[in-house]
Amino acid sequence: QVQLVESGGGLVQAGGSLRLSCAASGRTFSRYVMGWFRQAPGKEREFLTFINWNSGSTYYADSAKGRFTISRDIAKNTVYLQMNSLKPEDTGVYYCAARSLTNVSYDFWGQGTQVTVSS
Repeated sequence: QVQLVESGGGLVQAGGSLRLSCAASGRTFSRYVMGWFRQAPGKEREFLTFINWNSGSTYYADSAKGRFTISRDIAKNTVYLQMNSLKPEDTGVYYCAARSLTNVSYDFWGQGTQVTVSS
């Protein structure tokens, strides 16, 4: 059974940084893409970035370019989201998700971790 467990959220002042972690278990993810999404209060869930678990290649939405960096540690089966220069509008619940390379939609989701950026 696939499990994705996010951690690292919290309260941070504007301009600060946070690193989110997503511990993955339950299968080999070498043929998977791992993504990060967020959902702000009252808004739809928004895609931020993904990483190809095997190759390490990445893709960023415009809202994540320049301030967010996704990475993975294969030995630890963990994906990270480094967030710098945080803004109040980055506040929301951040979710880790996984999909196989052959799928368009994400098959597995974590429970989310809250990020609150104060002004």
